[in-house]
Amino acid sequence: MDLELRFFATFREAVGQKTLEHEFEDGATVGEVLATLESEYGGLEGQILDDEGGLQPNLNILKNGREVLHMEGTDTVMEDGDTLSVFPPVAGGA
Repeated sequence: MDLELRFFATFREAVGQKTLEHEFEDGATVGEVLATLESEYGGLEGQILDDEGGLQPNLNILKNGREVLHMEGTDTVMEDGDTLSVFPPVAGGA
């Protein structure tokens, strides 16, 4: 299946582009997609998934605009044509 992957801020810098198309096996989960990205892009390694395969704190991972934490988390199944957006933690304020 083909997925559209979108990256923001420091994750965009690590990948080298804002959006990319990537092919995965049918039925791949969010966790499997993110693990593949961490293995393919050294700048992402350890930045998205923790040692147990869960999401690092304060990340926003959206499947088709909906936060995966409100779905099945890293076990959320992706489908052909889906979009996965990866936002790093955001700090700010003054």
